[in-house]
Amino acid sequence: MHAFFAIVAVLRVSALSFCISPRLNRAQTRELKFGLPVRHPTRAYRGFFEALGLLWHIRDVVIAFFFLFGSVLGSFLNVCITRIPEGLSIVAPASRCPRCETQIKAYDNVPVFAWLWLRGKCRSCGLAISPMYPLVEFLTGLLFVACYLDFGLTQTAVKWLFFTCLVIVLTVTDLRVRLLPDLVNWPGFAVGLFFSALVPPEDGMTFWISGSFFHRMPPRYLLGLTDGLLGAAFGSLLLWGAATLYRAVRGREGMGMGDIKMMAMVGAFMGLRGAFLTVLLGTFLGSVVGIALIVALYTSGWQRQLAERASRRNLGTVKALRWAIASQYQLPLGTFLGFAALLVVYLEPLLRAHWRLFIG
Repeated sequence: MHAFFAIVAVLRVSALSFCISPRLNRAQTRELKFGLPVRHPTRAYRGFFEALGLLWHIRDVVIAFFFLFGSVLGSFLNVCITRIPEGLSIVAPASRCPRCETQIKAYDNVPVFAWLWLRGKCRSCGLAISPMYPLVEFLTGLLFVACYLDFGLTQTAVKWLFFTCLVIVLTVTDLRVRLLPDLVNWPGFAVGLFFSALVPPEDGMTFWISGSFFHRMPPRYLLGLTDGLLGAAFGSLLLWGAATLYRAVRGREGMGMGDIKMMAMVGAFMGLRGAFLTVLLGTFLGSVVGIALIVALYTSGWQRQLAERASRRNLGTVKALRWAIASQYQLPLGTFLGFAALLVVYLEPLLRAHWRLFIG
């Protein structure tokens, strides 16, 4: 829903920003179309800079700013997504084509639109450019708008903007190369604890423990820091326990340590309740999509030739081998955990508010 309103707002502000009022006479209304009262009749044209000053009072302009800022930052996130797994610097050299190594010009590096006017190809050699780049930029812009709509211009919004950027990098990286880099997880964990001390998570677990067992309240920053540590410990240990149980039952690894470290970072931001909801929703989504994908691979005849060759060696029937091969396909759990974390941050408060209205 927020994504729809964000798109509408961006379209509206693009029209408003070029709107200059015609000459106003005494018989016309004393309010300009931007809603700010004019205290005296005037026949003057509204100047360009006066129009821009009025624009900054419009909510749509703030929304458009967040979308543009998010899109530009999404371009940097693309650099992190592609370079960090390769062990490359995210600062230098400048972006260039991986085949012809031509440096990308500034006008070919405009978020979202550059990919469209280049038709998804390098200007110099024609190498296809992945649609991941404009999608990440567009998604980051929409999530920045959603953050503003949910939290306004507050410290809480800054906290979740940082969190959103970290989760986007981890989610897309895990989807691309099945890797959750420590270079993102551990700094993200430290940043999460810092923001939890500044803007404590909403679950209040430390508040309850302090009041119930110690009968005194520590400082607010200490409450938030402890909530972040509890969330990090709970989220990471919950996944570690699930991975240990899976290995004991199935005899093979079910997830990597990167997922556990990622949940430590997520828990440091979100606290215990947010970490629990993220694990619950992420594993549920991963299970549903995983089962659907296995069935789809099996019914589509994926790896049929491999199963037939194995069957000729008396390793089993073709159907049984095809199902065994399809069931070995591993999905990136970190991608589902990241998606679930964003849902918890941006949708869970709305659902709670609507539920309170529903139950009266």
